[in-house]
Amino acid sequence: MSGLRERKKEQTRRAISEAAIALFLERGFDQVPVAEVAAAAEVSKPTLFSYFPSKEDLVVHRFADHQEQAAQVVRARLAGEPVIEALLRDFLTGLTRRDPVTGLNDHPAVLAFTALVHGTPSLAARVGEYVARAERSLADALAEVPDLPEPRELSAALLAAQVTATQRVLALHNWRRIRDDGRTADDLHAEAAGDATRAFDHLAHGYGPPVAG
Repeated sequence: MSGLRERKKEQTRRAISEAAIALFLERGFDQVPVAEVAAAAEVSKPTLFSYFPSKEDLVVHRFADHQEQAAQVVRARLAGEPVIEALLRDFLTGLTRRDPVTGLNDHPAVLAFTALVHGTPSLAARVGEYVARAERSLADALAEVPDLPEPRELSAALLAAQVTATQRVLALHNWRRIRDDGRTADDLHAEAAGDATRAFDHLAHGYGPPVAG
């Protein structure tokens, strides 16, 4: 019985989010009141807020699914596999399956959703909170890596910040080339994979000669 209740709750949650995003894409995030979203989803405002604490969460809750992804990759990597290689492998897999989080997805709904998020300051700020949590989660996982340089906690935090920024920049670069240049995800795949490989190689080996001390 509890399984049925959970499925119904998830269906309600999905219906509310889909109704909200459809309205936001049609008229703009700031032009649609929460009461209208609740009416479109056929729920009350209190019910809506029991599923989504804020109006922004109606949209960006999708990013929550990826908060633990990088940390899980680090913890579940193959025996002896370097951390950067594991994270690169995961990103390349995402490119291959056209995961929207990599930016390499040319479906009109995905492009419109991404444009909505990046074009709405409050949504972009809320996404930043999810990214920050993902970075902290990755730092915790990296701190468990035995061969990380000391002080391990600082090294973990620095590397997590670099990895998170690299993934974000690569995704935005892919999305903008599809949006602005009119290229397809299939056409861009090899190029995007090459960009990712070079970027993660820089993380592993640096961008140039050591800083003079």
